[in-house]
Amino acid sequence: MNEKIYLSQEGKQQLESKLHHLVEVERPAAVERLKVAREFGDLSENAEYDAAKNELARISGEIEQIEAQLKVAVIYESSGANHIVNMGATIKVFDHEANEEATYTIVGTTEADFLKNKISNESAVGKALLGKKLGDKVTIDAPGGSYELTILEIAG
Repeated sequence: MNEKIYLSQEGKQQLESKLHHLVEVERPAAVERLKVAREFGDLSENAEYDAAKNELARISGEIEQIEAQLKVAVIYESSGANHIVNMGATIKVFDHEANEEATYTIVGTTEADFLKNKISNESAVGKALLGKKLGDKVTIDAPGGSYELTILEIAG
């Protein structure tokens, strides 16, 4: 994983907290379950052992993934300066096709959450909005066709 991961300070803290919980709580518990399951005897027919081994592998993989993300993380703070859309900015737009307003916050891919209107900087909408100014009209090229958004507000 050599590419940059964009995180807000809050996103970084959440990843660090999750990593701490995995290392200090979940992994030791999984190791203990594996130890207990090993004592049941014949490992070739021991479902508890297989489940504990798989759980420990999943936790170890998740720890490695988070450590790799934190290693290449770029922490951003939105400034909203000069009324330009940047990482972390919350933008109110008018969707011309749907004839309605929508509000999005542009975040890194690991923090994107469609249900909370947090869109990735790598999404079609995120890419189109980054660097644009208040009042700009942008065209979004989506699989279902193109549509236009007008930037109504930018908050840092």
